[in-house]
Amino acid sequence: MKYDYLVVGAGLFGAVFTYEAKKRGKSVLVIDRRDHIAGNVYTENVHGINVHRYGAHIFHTSNKEVWDYVNQFAEFNNYINSPIAIYKDELYNLPFNMNTFSKLWGIRTPAEAQAKIEEQRKELHITEPKNLEEQAISLAGRDVYEKLIKGYTEKQWGRPCTELPAFIIKRLPFRFIYDNNYFNDRYQGIAMGGYTKIVEKMLDGADVKLNTDYFDFIKENPDIAGKTLFTGMIDEFYQYKLGTLQYRTVRFETEELDVENYQGNAVVNYTDREVPYTRIIEHKHFEFGKQPTTIISREYSSEWKPGIEPYYPINDEKNNELFAKYRELADQEKNVIFGGRLGNYKYYDMDKVIAAALETVKEELD
Repeated sequence: MKYDYLVVGAGLFGAVFTYEAKKRGKSVLVIDRRDHIAGNVYTENVHGINVHRYGAHIFHTSNKEVWDYVNQFAEFNNYINSPIAIYKDELYNLPFNMNTFSKLWGIRTPAEAQAKIEEQRKELHITEPKNLEEQAISLAGRDVYEKLIKGYTEKQWGRPCTELPAFIIKRLPFRFIYDNNYFNDRYQGIAMGGYTKIVEKMLDGADVKLNTDYFDFIKENPDIAGKTLFTGMIDEFYQYKLGTLQYRTVRFETEELDVENYQGNAVVNYTDREVPYTRIIEHKHFEFGKQPTTIISREYSSEWKPGIEPYYPINDEKNNELFAKYRELADQEKNVIFGGRLGNYKYYDMDKVIAAALETVKEELD
C-alpha cells in the first residue's frame, strides 16, 4: 500500500501534520521507534495520576490561534506554574520576583530590591556580558546568581556558567512584583486527562506503527509514500556524515510513595550543585489530584550519547554551524520535509511546536 505521506515520529509536530493532512483527504502512515505515541509529551495514567513520563509539560502561549487549536482536542485546567527553589536548607519562590528578593534580603519594596541588585552589579563592572555568569549577575546580582542560578544551570548543561552563552539566561522571567506565575503568557494550563489523549485524537484515522525504526523500515519499504515528514535527528538522517550534533539528555527516577502529598508543589528545583538531580516533579499537583498515594520523578541531566533520547539541543556557535550544513542538505530534498525539535535542532515549547507544524502544513498542503 502506498501513502501520500510517511510521518516519522508520533510526537506533537508529526501529529498536527497528520491531522491536517487527513483533513485534506491525504493518506498517512505514522511510525515511531518508541512503544507509544505522543513523543515527549506522553502521559500515562498510573493509579489515577497522569504521569509526565518525559518531564513536566505545562502548556502556555500568547498565541490565541494555537490556544484555540489545541482546545479542539482537550479541555485545559487552570494550573499556574509556580515552582519552588531549594538551596541547601533555604526555600525560595520562582520565578525571580519580589517574594524571592524579600526572602533573600529581608526587604519589602521594588526600590529596595533594585538598589540591592544595582549595588552588586556595580561591584563587578560588567558592561557587555560575555557568558552566562556575567549575564546572570548583570540581571540579578551575585546573591541570586550564586544561590538560584549557578548550581542548577551547571547541572542542567554539564558545563561551568563561564563556558555557556549569555543568551540562555535571557529566557528566565524576572520581575519586581509579588507574582509567582512563572510564565508571562496569556493562556496557561494542563490538558485534563493527559496529553496522550490529544495526540490520539490527532492521529485518529491514520495508520500507526510503533516499535518501528525508520531506517530499517524504509529499506524494506522504499516506495511506501510519496513524501516523508521526518521529525527525528537531522544528523542521524544523513548518517552523521558531516559530524554529530550535541544534545543534553535527562534521566528520570520515578517512584510511587505511600503518602498523599510529598512536597506540596508540582515542581521543586534543587539549585545546590551538591544535589545530583535538578528538580523533583510531583505529578498529581498538575491536575490538583486527591489520590491516596503520590508519584514523584527526580530529573538528572547528562550529556547525550547515541542510543539515548536527546532532549535539549546545545545551540552554541559550533553546533549551529554544523546544523546549518545539514540544513543545506535538507533544503535540496524534494520528497523529505524536516520538522520538530530534532529535525530543526531547536528547543521548542509545545505551543511553538504546534505553530511550526501549522506553518509547515500551510507550505506543504495549502
